[in-house]
Amino acid sequence: MANYSLKEFISIPEFRDIINSGQAIIVPDSRISSVKSSRKYLDEKIRDSESPVYGINTGFGSLYTKNISSANLTKLQENLMKSHACGTGPEVPEEIVSIMLLLKVHGLSFGHSGVQWEVINRFIKFYNAGIHPVVYQYGSLGASGDLAPLAHLGLPLIGEGEVNFQGSKMSGAKVLDKLGMDPLTLKAKDGLSILNGTQFMSAYALWGILRSKDLLRWANIISSLSLDVFDGRIEPFLEEVHRLRAHKGQELVSGEIRNILEGSQLINQHKTHVQDPYSFRCVPQVHGASSDAIKHVENIVETEINSVTDNPLVYPETDQIISGGNFHGQPLALGLDYLTMAMAELGNISERRTYQLISGSRNLPNYLVANPGINSGLMIPHFTAAHMVSHNKQLATPSSVDSIPSSNGQEDHVSMGSTSALRCFQVIENVNSILAIELMTASQALQFKRPLQTSKILEELVNNFRKEVTFIEEDRILHEDIQKAEKFLKMNHF
Repeated sequence: MANYSLKEFISIPEFRDIINSGQAIIVPDSRISSVKSSRKYLDEKIRDSESPVYGINTGFGSLYTKNISSANLTKLQENLMKSHACGTGPEVPEEIVSIMLLLKVHGLSFGHSGVQWEVINRFIKFYNAGIHPVVYQYGSLGASGDLAPLAHLGLPLIGEGEVNFQGSKMSGAKVLDKLGMDPLTLKAKDGLSILNGTQFMSAYALWGILRSKDLLRWANIISSLSLDVFDGRIEPFLEEVHRLRAHKGQELVSGEIRNILEGSQLINQHKTHVQDPYSFRCVPQVHGASSDAIKHVENIVETEINSVTDNPLVYPETDQIISGGNFHGQPLALGLDYLTMAMAELGNISERRTYQLISGSRNLPNYLVANPGINSGLMIPHFTAAHMVSHNKQLATPSSVDSIPSSNGQEDHVSMGSTSALRCFQVIENVNSILAIELMTASQALQFKRPLQTSKILEELVNNFRKEVTFIEEDRILHEDIQKAEKFLKMNHF
């Protein structure tokens, strides 16, 4: 498999391909040259000038007034890495850590950080080898960069911290020894550039966009199946209805559902009712609004992951080192909160459809089981979905409206985007489970509509699903079925 050479701008679909393909990454010579030129300029600046430059020959945060001698610049960077590695809580999933490594390489290789090429190259080796530093979920305020998580990401470069590698947890020193690498000697700015940046938030955001787009497609196809087995009407999905409102997402969703249901005997049979509940009738409006939100946040994330979020920034061509605020996570914090709400709503309306399907309406048996009473059927999976919907409502409370001053008041406004990222991750995982339960429920209901057929697309879906989750004849342990359904949604893409 060919290596992937990182371009200066990488689209979200291209990032998906890099992540899913398992390709090794390389940085093109032109970007390596830029990195080395920036480093050379920084070294000369330090050598020829005694002027204080934040984070290079000064302390950090509110300690920026403390000047550091040239002899202590390496110690300064090592101390920075160690002192900021204050993460706690559960470990960040390895798939997110891998994305953090990828985004850190991409951001540093723009050549405006002033780091040694060796720092970037070590991150590349970690990414390509599947070495995932142990990073913890809690510790970032989403403002001065994701300081604590990125400190943990960088510790193994200097033989500290821990990593997950080949199914085992080991020390940073051991993994370097295993690969025949020496710990890096950090120079001025190296540690600060590792810590500064939004790669913790943006890794979760990139993962969130990719999963959200997948789950939106699943929400559309599963709701189509639910509509069909509930004996729903197609008229609310007709093109002329949505032309009069013209939200792009609404039009896309209605068109997709019409295509999914094309040829269904169920949707085309005579209806005795004139209207369906909102959870069926308003799928284009609700899913469509989430679709538009996902697209909006996708634009934010695509900009962020192709940006330089370090501080200070180095400009050799104009002889400037500028201390700014590109590490502040506000764009991601607001975007992630919006994405969280959009995804929570996909789960909210899904749970309502599940409820309708087990309610004994439209000639379907109570709880979709042949002998209700002795069998509880799909009664309690709905409870599980309802629980997760309630949980999502709490998680969807925006984190970006909060701010707690830190660093003795120097960092007096923070984004809390890391909390937005963690909440978004959990909501998306919950929505996967909620949709999995709806798929179980709708597939079960289809059997009670036989011999009529749904559409070709949906019949194929159910046939594939039945290879994993069989029809429920009588009560059994449904926890296992839910797990299989969750995995089915994660492993298959509509």
